[in-house]
Amino acid sequence: MRIRKKKWAAPELSVCDFFIKNPEEHRGRWREAFKKAQPLHLEIGCGKGGFAGQLALKRPDVNLLAVDIKLDMLGVGRRTIVKLFDESGKGADSIDNVLLVCYNVEQLDRIIAPEDRIERMYINFCNPWPRDRHKKRRLTYPRKLEMYKSFLTPDAEIRFKTDDDGLFEESVEYFEQSGYEITYITRDLHNSDVTDNLMTEHEKMFSDEGIPIKYLIARQKS
Repeated sequence: MRIRKKKWAAPELSVCDFFIKNPEEHRGRWREAFKKAQPLHLEIGCGKGGFAGQLALKRPDVNLLAVDIKLDMLGVGRRTIVKLFDESGKGADSIDNVLLVCYNVEQLDRIIAPEDRIERMYINFCNPWPRDRHKKRRLTYPRKLEMYKSFLTPDAEIRFKTDDDGLFEESVEYFEQSGYEITYITRDLHNSDVTDNLMTEHEKMFSDEGIPIKYLIARQKS
């Protein structure tokens, strides 16, 4: 997603208690970066922070790393999360189970190690990269699915949502080729039996346009 330059993003993030400035220093020790010891989840391509903020509020029993490559996007994400906590009545001072990280997902294994034991991973509305020469950039491409195995626990889930038919159908193949078992799949999420869905900004936009949301849950085959 393209986003205009936000001159205020870097200054605001520099004084944000839940923004990590040097993520490489936390590799293998992410669980220690949170105030509470609890299951560790990961969202890659967290965008404007709507999903991360909702999850942090609804699941206080979970710690979340929210990663995006764009600092300006994370600046918006910080404001989104603060707003959600303020509107909930909890206030920004209570934000203690989400950390924002600026990093290239292509090199995610440089900041997350096997010792970090990620128990669930979310990929929400990533760039579909439809051209053949660009498909290797997809966050569900087999090479990346193999990389994720290095830090996911054996029973960890990957939860994937998209509006894009081509990306979804090819991603189903990617997961199967990479030794993952798809434990749940729907091509119309909002008319499915899923009860714990958290709607992202993109999801609402596409749904309002009448585009069905595709969704799956996968885990490594035992």
